[in-house]
Amino acid sequence: MHEDQQFLEALVKALVDHPEVVKSNRTVDEMGVLLTLDVHAEDMGKIIGRSGNTAKAIRTLLRVVGMKHDARVNLKINEPEGGRVSRDMEAAMSPSADDSMPAEPKSLDQAIDDLKI
Repeated sequence: MHEDQQFLEALVKALVDHPEVVKSNRTVDEMGVLLTLDVHAEDMGKIIGRSGNTAKAIRTLLRVVGMKHDARVNLKINEPEGGRVSRDMEAAMSPSADDSMPAEPKSLDQAIDDLKI
């Protein structure tokens, strides 16, 4: 398992009530790395967060991990079986145009500044 995928699973398992259900898949194409995440239906709210803020934070952290390996990492959160997803959650589950990587990649220092740590 690659470092970005291990990071994602460890982070998500620490946030959810059903860590045994957490699964991720990693694919690489010309656009970069795509990590898809599956979680228990009851844990979707914890992963998405209010107004999608948790999902955005996870994506930001994955980009920082990806920068370390000169990779563009994106995250897609799959809707669980039988899960009901609100419009806010649906918007947060897939990367949006305004959430995409800038044309000019940021430096690691700039990415860390964006995290406001």
